[in-house]
Amino acid sequence: MARKSHPGASAGVGMEGYSRYAVYWAPEPGPLADWAASWLGWDPAEGVELPHPDVADLPLSVAELTATPRKYGFHGTLKPPFHLADGADVSTLHEMLVALAGQLSPVSTPGLALHRLGGFVALTPESDTAPLAALAAQIVEALDGFRAPPTAAEIARRRPERLTPRQRAYLDRWGYPYVMEEFRFHLTLTGDLAPGVAQAVADRLAPLLHPLLSRPFDIRSICLFGQGADGRFRLLDRYPLTG
Repeated sequence: MARKSHPGASAGVGMEGYSRYAVYWAPEPGPLADWAASWLGWDPAEGVELPHPDVADLPLSVAELTATPRKYGFHGTLKPPFHLADGADVSTLHEMLVALAGQLSPVSTPGLALHRLGGFVALTPESDTAPLAALAAQIVEALDGFRAPPTAAEIARRRPERLTPRQRAYLDRWGYPYVMEEFRFHLTLTGDLAPGVAQAVADRLAPLLHPLLSRPFDIRSICLFGQGADGRFRLLDRYPLTG
């Protein structure tokens, strides 16, 4: 399925009314984007549900495996979801992203590989990810003025008692514990699974994903996502990195 671009969003049109915003990497339209949207059952570019693919020999149904990450769409987090601060508006956020993307350079890694992250199955970059972490840190810092502080309930959901001192400090400072030195770029494909289930899923997906993964893996753009009233995230606009 060919997915559309969003030319109307380039003028900041249609970006209002979302409860939270985030800056993600999302694949350009193509085979990986199409497969991932079908796998998760949600296409954030079109804002529509999709039927899951028929993948045999899985320990659970695709719907069960993907229930947790479905609402976010296929993405890699660069600036985690946030509520707009008092006095901030999404049109100004959009303008800031246009300017920021004009200053940031594309980032390249050798490729993506399928791994288990605890009980999650995800794609992660191979080799040195320091340039990618630096890109995310610049985005987190540059856009921090748009972020409302997390509420007490949001902090509690992060289980601060289980965080390291640095992660807790980042939660207080940046609204999220896994930024800066704690940042780990990943593209989540499942919810939190038992180890044996996660490994079986990874083994089954590896040959399906291999022909879809380009080498090198390049991040040439960043995307603004918004969370709708239904809890699902939609791709609002894409910003080429031209710095």
